Amino acid sequence: MRGWAAPVNSSLLNHHCVCVVSPQQLCLTVREREREREAEEGNIEYKLKLVDPTQYRFEHLATQMKWRLQEGRGEAVYQIGVEDNGLLVGLTEEDMKASLKTLRRMAEKVGADITVLREREVDYDSDEPHRIAEVLIRKVPDDQQFLDLRVAVLGNVDSGKSTLLGVLTQGELDNGRGRARLNLFRHLHEIQTGRTSSISIEILGFDSKGEVVNYSESRTAEEICESASKMITFIDLAGHHKYLKTTIFGLTSYCPDFAMLVVSANTGIAGTTREHLGLAMALKVPIFIVVSKVDLCTKGTVERTVRQLERILKQPGCNKVPMLVSSTDDAVTAAQKFAQSPSITPIFTLSSVSGESLDLLKVFFNILPPLSNSKEQEELMQQLTEFQIDEIYTVPDVGTVVGGTLYSGICREGEQLVVGPTDEGKFRELAVCSIQRNRSGCRVLRAGQAATLALGDFDRSLLRKGMVMVSPEMNPTICWRFEAEIVLLFHAKTFHKGFQVTVHVGNIRQTATVEALQGKDELRTGEKAVVRFKFIKHPEYLKVGAKLLFREGVTKGIGQVTKLQPASQYQQRHPSGSSTA
Repeated sequence: MRGWAAPVNSSLLNHHCVCVVSPQQLCLTVREREREREAEEGNIEYKLKLVDPTQYRFEHLATQMKWRLQEGRGEAVYQIGVEDNGLLVGLTEEDMKASLKTLRRMAEKVGADITVLREREVDYDSDEPHRIAEVLIRKVPDDQQFLDLRVAVLGNVDSGKSTLLGVLTQGELDNGRGRARLNLFRHLHEIQTGRTSSISIEILGFDSKGEVVNYSESRTAEEICESASKMITFIDLAGHHKYLKTTIFGLTSYCPDFAMLVVSANTGIAGTTREHLGLAMALKVPIFIVVSKVDLCTKGTVERTVRQLERILKQPGCNKVPMLVSSTDDAVTAAQKFAQSPSITPIFTLSSVSGESLDLLKVFFNILPPLSNSKEQEELMQQLTEFQIDEIYTVPDVGTVVGGTLYSGICREGEQLVVGPTDEGKFRELAVCSIQRNRSGCRVLRAGQAATLALGDFDRSLLRKGMVMVSPEMNPTICWRFEAEIVLLFHAKTFHKGFQVTVHVGNIRQTATVEALQGKDELRTGEKAVVRFKFIKHPEYLKVGAKLLFREGVTKGIGQVTKLQPASQYQQRHPSGSSTA
């Protein structure tokens, strides 16, 4: 029987080990136990047992549950039968039933549901078996404030990205000829070629009991949002090399929490696979891998592809720890360890046609916790409003609509903001008429959430991707020139003054000229330097510390903005809108 893993960061939590926890393992020394202790912060709680608590104790437990849910932004994991120091003791069947009953009452009181993720026996010196349970507590959604995780979907062309998303979000298996992906395509040429060229957004919901909520039961995105407590928003990116700029824009602008790299089992690591893996790592997006199309190959071919992936992940440049997921138990462990350690890389092997191991991926998504805790979220919400514009539309009877991510602060319906910078480096006033999250109405938008904002009759021609909408009180730094500490990942010849590159910083994508290299005349592959760039078309709103990625043909580099040179013509107070962009 597979070993029970109680504390998430426990040394016992080894998905390769096939054993039960022995009485010898229970006799840990005090020093060894220290590593297993329950963390005071975070959303994981250890409880030895919860049998018939007094009213006072019950109220205290409910308050504690509220705190853990808040820490996990609506999700918490309870380990029952585990002492605070991480000792795996276990409970008898009767005590376990009573403890789970108390847990249900506590969850009911705080407006949450419980799902038993897994139960295991511990090998105990007793006639009666002792068990340990791991339980997911999830808040029932209120006022559209579901937990939303964004997953960027990467991989080579024809690896099965769109088909996999079609199967997950529509709830129907593919016919082997790409039927599942048709709902995801936005352009006629995509349907004709079967290749994604634009960024498409798809959603998969989970209710408070952990059940999948998708289009198989709900007709609209609004219905999915109403019944889901947790939402996985997939950002389907293009796999073909000629659409690389669109893929990079999706990774830098949409601020994904995680990246899912899809690899076809029959072709292995081909085309843009390595490049996409490198991009995600350069931008420090935690990545997990899905090996698709296992129905087309022999078991040996699938194993060969997995070994190939493991070799790449273990290379010095990657330093990842691959973790093959082959059971529900593995999927639960993988989700918890993955969010805790950026070096863990779960690998799934599945088929969108036969449905093999598809459930393991759903279990993984259901349990996957957010990367930021409630404290970090609160700090971001205290700051002034800043919304990054990624998409611009004109909707009949609504007017101009912008899509993007609220980087900081809180945005409400009717809020007065300023948008810019224009070509002259100025900002214009506008009002937010209405807000939608995942095509569903929403009154308040909080930091870190993606949404579309209706701007009424605001002139669409005055807007462009890369602009920001900020509070009028903010004094944004607008600049033509900036300095960045860079690493040249690849360059065929030498990188020098006067070289032009396409720079990606967040939602900004613009050509810039290299004006100066500090202390050097030129750069070669693998070298570092502080470089001064100058934008060619118009000034941009930048922040020190922002991640930067640049490219030109085969030239690629990454870095961080270190210094801004504010545009001299920028007026400190925003104008009333007299200038034109």
